[in-house]
Amino acid sequence: MSDSLSFLGHATVMFHMGGKHILTDPVLTDRVLHLRRRNFSAPKWISQQPSPDLILLSHLHLDHLHLPSLRRLPCNAPMIAPRGAGKWLRRVLCRPVIELSPGEAYQLGDVTVQVTHAEHGGNLPIIGLAQGYLLKGDSVVYFPGDTDVFPQMAELAKESIDVALIPIWGWGPTLGTGHLDPKSAAEAVALLKPRHVIPIHWASFRPLGPIWEMFTYLRVPGPKFIYYTKQLSPETQVHFLEPGGQFIIPPRTHGVTPTLPTSSDANEKRA
Repeated sequence: MSDSLSFLGHATVMFHMGGKHILTDPVLTDRVLHLRRRNFSAPKWISQQPSPDLILLSHLHLDHLHLPSLRRLPCNAPMIAPRGAGKWLRRVLCRPVIELSPGEAYQLGDVTVQVTHAEHGGNLPIIGLAQGYLLKGDSVVYFPGDTDVFPQMAELAKESIDVALIPIWGWGPTLGTGHLDPKSAAEAVALLKPRHVIPIHWASFRPLGPIWEMFTYLRVPGPKFIYYTKQLSPETQVHFLEPGGQFIIPPRTHGVTPTLPTSSDANEKRA
């Protein structure tokens, strides 16, 4: 069976690799503090996902570390978290917590989970910890968490990445430091040189109140990202997934491009 992934919104992705299910930054509810899921209330496709064998936490900001979502998941699924965060996480969660730093790795069956650097951070001790993950099995998949561009991305290109999940914006009309916008996200793609890229971390959640639907940040980053990526990395294929959408990773030997949702095609045409 081919490796695949299911996009569940924002930075929540379920990877299906080597017979294992690996979940990133679980946000599984309709609301997170003052944020509301856009147009996808009570998403049934979340409950249809298999139980994860492993959870990956990129950092401790509340749109990535969502305790109510983590408490909905079976306690026997271990979680990899940035080194230094384990003591607090074990106090508030029922699950095993494995602390790793960039450069370290964890073996889950036939899948190697390698921790990578992330340029996100902050001044607060624990909350400033951030990292990404490279998943290596039959396919190689990169999940950077929240990050800005950093030079070591060019080193990751040596891993022959099949799919990169690249954040291209955030949940509000402005971005703080340590994030990617459409242009810098395309610059990251040019360094990483993946075969396929799926934009994430945009247009899944917005602040409460219908007025936010008027803001262009919910629509513009996608077409802009395609525009810059075509300029900087024309060999990379861009695929947009709606929350709940699945992507089957094409085997390298075949090079077959999967059939994607109509909304993905529409986004490409608008660019």
